[in-house]
Amino acid sequence: MGFVAAKIEPTAKEEIVNGLTQALAETAIETLKAQNFHWNVTGMSFGALHELFQEIYEDHFEAQDLLAERIKAFDAHAEGRYSLYLERSAVPEHDGRTDAKTMVEVLMKDQETLSSTLSALAQVAEQHGDWATNDMATGRIEKHDKFAWMLRAHLKTTAA
Repeated sequence: MGFVAAKIEPTAKEEIVNGLTQALAETAIETLKAQNFHWNVTGMSFGALHELFQEIYEDHFEAQDLLAERIKAFDAHAEGRYSLYLERSAVPEHDGRTDAKTMVEVLMKDQETLSSTLSALAQVAEQHGDWATNDMATGRIEKHDKFAWMLRAHLKTTAA
């Protein structure tokens, strides 16, 4: 992983690390938000949503480590402060005081945002021949798209 990263031009590294840091910030905020919703969800769909929210935050917790380790492969600093994540993130935090439907809507929108952020990262990585970052970003896009689909399915109403 670090061997290819070492051969990438400094300006390209900076651009890639910037994209990785953006994805890390948004993933960290989304991890905490999904866990917050997991703790606070109520209503008729409690069981299914409680489990889905846990699946999301556990997946995202692992993703944070992958993103940070890829940043370190470029010999860059992997930021670990929520205050800086909040300044940078297009995914806002949430206090968790809302109904289950709104929780699903919020997380669905966030998953779409994360997919978009990672898509931009994958494109930058591809432009610079960084196939490891491109592959990781593409894998994360697939995860976020699947979570968005699962959340969207909870919002569908069945025709009578």
